[in-house]
Amino acid sequence: MKIRVYYEDTDVGGVVYHSNYLNFCERARSEMFFSKGKNPILESGHFVASSLEANYVKPAFFADVLEVKTELVSLKFASFTLKQIIYREDEKIFEMKIKLAYLNHDGTIGRFDDETREMLKQLLS
Repeated sequence: MKIRVYYEDTDVGGVVYHSNYLNFCERARSEMFFSKGKNPILESGHFVASSLEANYVKPAFFADVLEVKTELVSLKFASFTLKQIIYREDEKIFEMKIKLAYLNHDGTIGRFDDETREMLKQLLS
């Protein structure tokens, strides 16, 4: 997914705030669902970040066009792990590994049913 860096994403020097890289990755994850006609909030539950590791390689700047690439690392019964990398052209500027847990709408940890598991495999492969 391509994202343009707007003024609101940066500090006074035009450098992207550190937390906005996480926002860019979140948008890319949501867009994976939307682009396939799905919603990331499912009938029975939704996904929440349970842990992440971030590596800020190089800064992004106002007006840059960035691309977020996402790959599936692992898919378990109640969580999945993704690797997301942000590029400016062919240059890697940010990398994150994020584990997402599945919660039922009542806030309890849930397990993927077969349909959700299959959908995730298709979206993330």
